[in-house]
Amino acid sequence: MDKVKVGIIGVGNMGSGHIGFVKNIPEAELVAICDIDKAKADAKAAEAGCKAYYSTDELFAAKAVDMVIIAVPHYSHTPITIQAFENGVHVLCEKPIAVTKSDAQKMIDAHAKHPELRFGLVFQQRTNEAHKKIKKLIEGGEFGKIVRVNWIVTDWFRSQSYYDSGTWRATWAGEGGGVLLNQCPHHLDLFQWFFGLPVKVRSSVSIGKYHDIEVEDDVNTYCEFADGSTGNFITSTGEFPGTNRLEIMGTRGRMVFEDGVIRFRRTEEDVNHFCRTTPESFPSMTTWDIEVPYKKDSGNQHQNVVAAFVKAVLDPKAKLVADGEEGIRSVEFGNAMLYSGLKHEDVAIPMDTAKYDAMLQELIKNSKFVKKEAKVAIVDMSNSY
Repeated sequence: MDKVKVGIIGVGNMGSGHIGFVKNIPEAELVAICDIDKAKADAKAAEAGCKAYYSTDELFAAKAVDMVIIAVPHYSHTPITIQAFENGVHVLCEKPIAVTKSDAQKMIDAHAKHPELRFGLVFQQRTNEAHKKIKKLIEGGEFGKIVRVNWIVTDWFRSQSYYDSGTWRATWAGEGGGVLLNQCPHHLDLFQWFFGLPVKVRSSVSIGKYHDIEVEDDVNTYCEFADGSTGNFITSTGEFPGTNRLEIMGTRGRMVFEDGVIRFRRTEEDVNHFCRTTPESFPSMTTWDIEVPYKKDSGNQHQNVVAAFVKAVLDPKAKLVADGEEGIRSVEFGNAMLYSGLKHEDVAIPMDTAKYDAMLQELIKNSKFVKKEAKVAIVDMSNSY
């Protein structure tokens, strides 16, 4: 195979962006656009110079593609991924991998039956140079033992027109959740990528605090880890101007990542050792203020993920930015937060997926929310991730 034949399933905001990413990769050939909206599929296919399909059944029956990029509403990720594997097609799936941990597991199980195929996720934030540097510092032990982490991610401001732009948006039946399912999967992934999953969470969740929606748009979560460290994760789509601030407190000092700058106030010695050995009752310690350098981002994060996946299809030894199997962790984290907040109780991880699934089905069944007719919104994603 000299070139990978690519199909894009779903050409809304993200799927349309993938058209350009694929066409910029020399080893890839965009051969198919698939969308249930016939007019949209025809228009995008004509623009891209490829064939339009109006169902995944039709697309896979044509045997036209080697890989697909799945960019459809969340609930459809699971059945389309499974269908692709059953038809011998590699899958690169947009975030989140699925709405629930149980659905994510179905996708992983389907992939296990076809180990010759590649399964990846569009977690482009892992390619951010600052995030890569922070990951390296953690793994190198630069912060000592991590004792507490705080991540405030409230720069996801969304207007009511955003939620009104699709009948599926911000509903239990159409999307399965709000900020945790739509805006935050990248940071939920980064949180577990950096620190691992907590073993217990307790959340405060607000439904429609800032918007006329039936799902969460404000979340505040407390986490406990197996080693005794703690964390907080705060997110919202109703604050402006928002904050994106990651703070890591370790036994060798404090790191803060905010506004694109990594600042590390490093202690002269290990804080735990100093605490237990100093004869002073009100001591201080020498620290160094360091601005951590890192490479400048290329600005092509999404394209880098797609390019890495295409390379991996051509070369089985090549690594993906994020393997599909890794996506279940951020989904479980988000599911645990939502269950905790709605049930007002601590949730242990690994969580009881049957309880979560039952809660979600009850929310769908008992929903009295009436979604307004979809309105056309002005879409400019340059101010978002």
